[in-house]
Amino acid sequence: MREPIGELGETPSRRLARHVNQGGPNGAQRRLTDGIAAGLLGPIGDDVSVTNGERPEGLLPPWDAAPADEPATTGPMPSISRTPPGTFGLRILGVSEVARAVREAVRADERLRDVWVEGEVGRVTMSTAGHAYFSLKDERSALQCVWFRDERARSAFQPQAGLRIVVHGRVDLFEPQGALQLYVESIQPAGFGDLTLRFEALKARLSEEGLFDTARKRPLPTRPTTVAVITSPTGVVWRDIGHVLARRWPLAGVILVACQVQGEEAPASIVAAFRRLERWIAQCAADGRPDDAPQVTILARGGGSLEDLWSFNDERVVRAVVGHPVPVVCGVGHEVDVTLADFAADVRAPTPSAAAELVVPDRAEWEKAFRRAGDRIAAAALRQLIQARRDVDAEGRALARLDPLAQLATSRERVGLLLDRAFRAVDAGIATRRVGLDRVAVALPRLVADRLGRARASLDAAASALAVLDPQATLDRGYAIVRRTRDGAIVRVPAEAPTGTPLRIRVSGGELDAKVEPGS
Repeated sequence: MREPIGELGETPSRRLARHVNQGGPNGAQRRLTDGIAAGLLGPIGDDVSVTNGERPEGLLPPWDAAPADEPATTGPMPSISRTPPGTFGLRILGVSEVARAVREAVRADERLRDVWVEGEVGRVTMSTAGHAYFSLKDERSALQCVWFRDERARSAFQPQAGLRIVVHGRVDLFEPQGALQLYVESIQPAGFGDLTLRFEALKARLSEEGLFDTARKRPLPTRPTTVAVITSPTGVVWRDIGHVLARRWPLAGVILVACQVQGEEAPASIVAAFRRLERWIAQCAADGRPDDAPQVTILARGGGSLEDLWSFNDERVVRAVVGHPVPVVCGVGHEVDVTLADFAADVRAPTPSAAAELVVPDRAEWEKAFRRAGDRIAAAALRQLIQARRDVDAEGRALARLDPLAQLATSRERVGLLLDRAFRAVDAGIATRRVGLDRVAVALPRLVADRLGRARASLDAAASALAVLDPQATLDRGYAIVRRTRDGAIVRVPAEAPTGTPLRIRVSGGELDAKVEPGS
C-alpha cells in the first residue's frame, strides 16, 4: 500500500526512522514512543497523514486517555506513573477475527437476509461445477453475485453481460477471501417482474408433477410420412415450415391445424387445435389408415416479447402438449426465448425452421447415403466377382490335375523318384552296415578276451565264497551234524533228543548211528 505523505513531503516511516536514528538505544526508544504518541504513525493499514502532532479525526483514543466528558480536576493530584498515551493497550485483531466480525454484522442485519436488487449484469463466469459468478452494477457501485447450479437449473432466465435484471437473494461474506457477495436465489429481467414470477411459480408447480421429466420424453420418428403443424395460417412461420419440409423431405405430407398464437384467446385456441388433431389421429387409426395420421407434431410461433409468448406458458397448453399421443416438437420464438411449452415438449427447437429440420431427414443427406450405399454394393459385387473368378481358376486347375494322362505322367514321375530314393537308401544302409561290421571285426578279439577275463575272475571269486560256505569244510575241522533218525531234524539243544532217541551223526568221513543213553 502506498504510504501517505505527511508534512514537508515526508512519509511516516521515514519520519519514524529519523526519530529512531537520533540518539542511542534509550533515545531511539523514547523517540519511537513519542512518535507514536504524537500521531506520527497512523493505524496499521490506514492512509492517515498527521501534521503538527495532532491526532487524526476519527482515530479512537488510547485506553489510558482521560474521557472527554470528565471535568478536569484541580488541586494536587496523586503521583501516578502514566505511560505516554497510545503506547500500550492496543488490541491488534487478526484478519480472521475482522472477517468474522464483518460476517456476523452482515448476517445480523435483517435487510440483507432477503433483498431484491436491480442492476446491470457485468462479466459472467461459469465454473466447471455449473455455478455462475457475475457482477451487478449501477452508476456508482458493483456487487459480486454467486448463483449456484441447483438454483440456476430451475430458472428459465440466464444472466448475460449488459442486461438489466432484478435479483433475489441474500448478502453474506465469503470469509476465506473476505468478499462480500450476493447469493442469488432467482433472477428475472427488469420490467417483467410479475410475469417472470408467475412463470417461475407455474414452472415449479408443474415440474413437481413430473410434466417436465426427461424420462417421459419420446424419440422422434426417423422418416415420418405425415407431419402436423399447429400454428397461425397467416404468419410467416407456416410458410417457413412448409418451405423447409418441402426442401428437406418432400415425401412427407403436411397437415396444418390453424390456431391463434397471440392474445387472450390463444391458449384456448391452441388447446382446441390439439384436440382436433387428436380426433383426426383416432379416426385414421379406426379407419385403418395409419399413414394418413401424423407421426409427429410441430407447435410453432415466431419471436416476440415475453407478453407475446405468454400463451405458450399457459397451464392448459402445457398439459395439452404433455397429453398429445405423438411426439411434439416446440419451436416457439427465437433461441433466447424459453416457454413452459418448451419444457413440456419432447424436443425443443430454437426456431420454427429448426423444428421443421428436426422432424424430417435431409433429402440431400439421404441421397448421399444412398450413393454411398450404392458404392458399397458395387464394391461388394466387384469383390464377389473377383472371388468367383479365383474360384473358377482354382477349379480349372483341379480338373487339369484329374486328367488321366496327367495323372499317369505324374504317377510315372513319382515312381521314378521313389525308385531312385530307394536305391540311394539301400546303398547308404549297406555302406553303413559294412562300416559297422568292420569296426566290430577289429574290436571283437579284444572284447572277447576282456569278457573271458572278467568271467574267469568272477568264477574264481564264486568258488572261493562257495568253499568258505561248504559244510564239508566245517566237518573237516572236527565238527559233526547230529540228526534224529526218526525225522532227520538237526538236533541243536539236548532237549530235542530225549533219552532213547535214535540219532545219526555225520562226521567228515561218513555217518554214525547212535542212541541217547540215560545220564548222558
